[in-house]
Amino acid sequence: MVNIRLTTQLLLMSLALASASFGLKPPKASLLELVSPQTFHTISGLRRLPVEFFNHYQNLTILNLAQDLYRDQDTRLPSTDDLQCLADLQTLAKDVSTAKVWALKMIDSWGTLPSGILYGNLIDLGNFDECLGIEHSVTTSHSVQGKYCLARIALAPSISPLLSLKTAVCFPASCSAAHMDTMLRKLFQNLLNLELNPEVPLVRDDTCKTADREPYDGLTIFTIVVLSILATLMVLATLYDYLLCQDKKSLNVWIKAFSARANCRVLFRLVDTRSNPNVIDCIHGIRCLSFIWVVYGHVYLVYVFGPNMNYVDLDKWRKSAYSMLLQHAAYSVDTFFFLSGLLMVVIALRAMERTKGKLNVPLMYLHRYLRLTPVLALAIIVYMKILPLMGDGPLFGKVNFDDYSKCERTWYWTLLYVQNYATHEICIGHSWYLAVDMQLYIIAPLLLIALFKWKRKAAAAIFVIMLILAACLFSMMVIKNISSIAQTHDAMKKIYFSAHTRASPYLIGILFGYFLHVNRGKSFKLNPLAVLLGWLISLALLFTCLFSVFGYAKTSDTPPILEEAFYLTFTRIAWPLALCWVVFACMQGYGGLANSFLSSPLWQPLSKLSYSAYIFHMFIESLTGGLTRTNTWFSDYQVMLRFWGDFGFTLLLAFVVYILVEAPLGNLESLWLPTKKPHLPAAEQLKSKSVERTPPVPPLKNKLPLPEDESRSSFK
Repeated sequence: MVNIRLTTQLLLMSLALASASFGLKPPKASLLELVSPQTFHTISGLRRLPVEFFNHYQNLTILNLAQDLYRDQDTRLPSTDDLQCLADLQTLAKDVSTAKVWALKMIDSWGTLPSGILYGNLIDLGNFDECLGIEHSVTTSHSVQGKYCLARIALAPSISPLLSLKTAVCFPASCSAAHMDTMLRKLFQNLLNLELNPEVPLVRDDTCKTADREPYDGLTIFTIVVLSILATLMVLATLYDYLLCQDKKSLNVWIKAFSARANCRVLFRLVDTRSNPNVIDCIHGIRCLSFIWVVYGHVYLVYVFGPNMNYVDLDKWRKSAYSMLLQHAAYSVDTFFFLSGLLMVVIALRAMERTKGKLNVPLMYLHRYLRLTPVLALAIIVYMKILPLMGDGPLFGKVNFDDYSKCERTWYWTLLYVQNYATHEICIGHSWYLAVDMQLYIIAPLLLIALFKWKRKAAAAIFVIMLILAACLFSMMVIKNISSIAQTHDAMKKIYFSAHTRASPYLIGILFGYFLHVNRGKSFKLNPLAVLLGWLISLALLFTCLFSVFGYAKTSDTPPILEEAFYLTFTRIAWPLALCWVVFACMQGYGGLANSFLSSPLWQPLSKLSYSAYIFHMFIESLTGGLTRTNTWFSDYQVMLRFWGDFGFTLLLAFVVYILVEAPLGNLESLWLPTKKPHLPAAEQLKSKSVERTPPVPPLKNKLPLPEDESRSSFK
């Protein structure tokens, strides 16, 4: 979804942070103007919180503590858990006074009230591992363990709760979040003489962690077993291939399907096809650069959710020209829709010419489903069950923009590719693109048959359909006042996740693919002025999409809904139109340095890994962000450092998924399904690995070898 201040996700990068996602305008006043000077002066004068806490509670007995905790609850008697918490607190207070090491560690692990509050440093993470490492034996049957929580202190009623101060506290594990909340609330009332809002808890259960881990459930064990079986098959097949097979051509096809050696040959094979004028080599580079743009944009989003100590600088960053490249990273999804439509038509029409217009539609759908679903199904259970086992930290599970626990309720919608319409709780957030692309793919046979039978008349009809859908998007935004900025009327689901509002780039790709099909083998002779004009118009469209609303970003103003509707509607047409020239120029020899860069064979391995890398890149980013132990500094350079680490490990994980799941199951699918299938082939059929493992198709004149599966990349 394109946003005028700008993409919906990147609104979170303004000073208002996530408050923008609730439809709130970012505060234009500084934090000093929003916080009471007296409150700020009192807070800044406090000693370390654990010192204040134990100074207040150290001389109280269990009876005094119980009376203090339940003073307002005369009808309630302390439970066994309450008494255990109070007993552990008394033990802790006594050992603090005698300077026992374990008790001092509990104090030492607390966070402080952060310095630089007025600069946006709103969190102190304390020492997570020191707190969780505490285990003091009181009796043979009971030990005092540490429980780490984040206490949240509201700066002022006028500020979003998401901009509250947060500091780490460490209590005995026998104490619940409610116990901690009650004691801290009374402590702050005593220190600040301030009545805190009882409806806003200081400590919540979801911020608390202990060293105890839940035992593996059945699904976790099942996932580990399945991965172990696949790894075992891969190792055995690879050893057989490497040690016992002298001639790779005589290798059994079932062993070859799982052999990492055979699959790596396919993955890293570089094919130079520049001698064929019909080859669209530049699509490798376009796909890979768009995927890098995806990962880079998501790294920014995850980084913003982290414990940054300079949130004030986010507002300055949002107003910079460089930030437009990140705030508009959602254009990468339009790139992939365009490539999807282009590749589908070019490949399918060639196949239909060979079969005289016949399409085996059921087999077409089955092929597509089997290609995409195994990796996606694995991702669901890996994100849901394996990611929590990979590490822990004070912010683990809190610094990504997906809650993967939703998968327990909505996983089946994802495997049916209808999650963008069927639910508000998408299991893996960035999988929405696969749903939209699958839905567009389902209607593709109608368009293909029309193009094959009625040719230009059908192309004209598709063009009209594209205009009608664009008009529907525009009118829906204006009439129903659906804004992608204020998130009104379920904007994400209606104008970002829905297939009918994302169809324009796909249909333009279909029309351009039909143009290439009709003119295959034809060489276009353009004079230098026409080439220059083509590049100028293309670059003007691209830069207009990226920077035309820069003025709104600089002033933080919200554009009228009419302007936003015009911008969103026309940019979804302008962006793929600009790409049409880029592809055409590169194919016809007018690409120059752009073609040399985009058509480099070095892009081919990354292009083959792009699907697995896209599906699992948020695994790495969520893991990296969740392992954060200290405050971070937000800057473009710091985010770029994070990006290269995340991108490298994403490729490594994608390689593992490729040789364990994607390539073996893709090989088996090619063995099981008919090899001569007159259906709409996905671009995967032209993968070099498919050429190696399946019987060759009779050569076609001017056959167009194309890169990877057009559906395998996206941007949330």
